[in-house]
Amino acid sequence: MQVVTGLFKPAADLVGELIEDKDKANQIRASLAMAQHSITSEVIQLEGKVVKAKADIIVAEATSESWITSNWRPVTMLTFVFLVVLKWLGFTAGNISEALELELMSLIQIGLGGYVVGRSLEKVGPSIAAVFSRKE
Repeated sequence: MQVVTGLFKPAADLVGELIEDKDKANQIRASLAMAQHSITSEVIQLEGKVVKAKADIIVAEATSESWITSNWRPVTMLTFVFLVVLKWLGFTAGNISEALELELMSLIQIGLGGYVVGRSLEKVGPSIAAVFSRKE
């Protein structure tokens, strides 16, 4: 959202400098604020769609009939965690940089977060669907 604010704030600040009529300047600022709000709402909706799409992918993987499809993410995460544990125990290749280690930790956080969300949706999804499909 900072990008959207960063686009509109300079314009709103400039209005006060360029337009002497205070009412007109306030009118333009209000229009800019409405445009900013509209764009921010669109960005939030798009981000929500992206999150839902990611969750749908993870649920599809987790519920797949194929062993490799349903287990590649947990196996990958276990491998990354194993590498981190080896590092903590002092077993590591000397050419692994700190930046690479930090990226590995980020991947673990993202991967485990996605895995937990996907598995949670898989378990809770049918219950939620049942609640919404009830006719009272």
